Amino acid sequence: MLLAAAFIVFATGCAHSYLGERFLLVRLLKRDNLPRLFGGTAFTAGTLRFAWHLTTVAWWAMALLLVFASRAELSTATVLRVIGGAALVSAAFPIVFTRGRHLSWVAFLIVAALVFLAA
Repeated sequence: MLLAAAFIVFATGCAHSYLGERFLLVRLLKRDNLPRLFGGTAFTAGTLRFAWHLTTVAWWAMALLLVFASRAELSTATVLRVIGGAALVSAAFPIVFTRGRHLSWVAFLIVAALVFLAA
């Protein structure tokens, strides 16, 4: 049951990112009335894009935890490593999509470091 749930959550994340990018974000970002922040719309577009895909990262982390739980390998250290990894990927997204101008990467990076150190 847990592996089936993990597969469904993982697949939902894939569908969310792909379909959201293809049918929602692309159309939304073509609009001419996006807020102009930091001198243009690139920051706004990057923020929307990374925020959208962070949901997928969280769902994939959940799927991974379900896989470990199905194998009875769900120790505290495993949970912390999965959360730390998700935080690290979450830090990379604003760095890539907004060239680091959205400062959430700082918080995510600190969380990743703290969680990995605690693990």
